[in-house]
Amino acid sequence: MGRPTSEFTHSEYTRLVDEEKYPDTPLVPLDEPFVNSSGRILNVLLKRFTSAAWIESNAGSLRANHYHKTDWHYSFVTSGTVVYGWRPSGSTALPEVSEFHAGQLFFTPPMVEHVMYFPVPTTFMTFARNLRDHVSHESDVVRVEPLFSVVWSETAGAFTYEVNGSGRRSSPAGGPLS
Repeated sequence: MGRPTSEFTHSEYTRLVDEEKYPDTPLVPLDEPFVNSSGRILNVLLKRFTSAAWIESNAGSLRANHYHKTDWHYSFVTSGTVVYGWRPSGSTALPEVSEFHAGQLFFTPPMVEHVMYFPVPTTFMTFARNLRDHVSHESDVVRVEPLFSVVWSETAGAFTYEVNGSGRRSSPAGGPLS
C-alpha cells in the first residue's frame, strides 16, 4: 500500500485487513479514547476475530520465529516493550525491526516471518483470525531459523540482540532472565 500509518484511521486499516490488502506497516492507528467523568475507554480493536490470548514474556526472551500460512494477528502491548522483526516468508533479506510499547497495537499478516524480543518483562494480548487452541495453531505455523539472537552482557548489564548476520545490534535496558 505504501501509505504511512498516520494516514490511516483505525477503521481504514482494519477494513484493508478484511479485504486482505495488508498495509506495509505493522503499526495500527488507534482512535482517540472516550473520556468522561467515569474515566476513559479505549477501543483497542474494532474488528472480528476468533481468539484472544494474554501473553506474559520474561525479560530477554524471544517468541515466534515463524510465520502463519493463513492466520493473522493483532498484538496490543499492555506493559513493557516488544522489539518486532518481520519479513516476507522465504525471504533472505534482513528483517525490518520496530519497537512497540504499552498502548500500541501492531499487526502481523499471513506469510510474514516474525519474531518478538522482550528486553524487559512484557505483557501483551493477541487477537487472531484463526482458532488458537494448540492443535489448530501448530497446524498453521511454519517455524523458521531465528531472525534475532539474544545474549546477556554482564559488562553492559543488559540484553543485546543481533539481527542475524547483519551486525545490527541493540542494547535496550533489560535484566537477567527470571
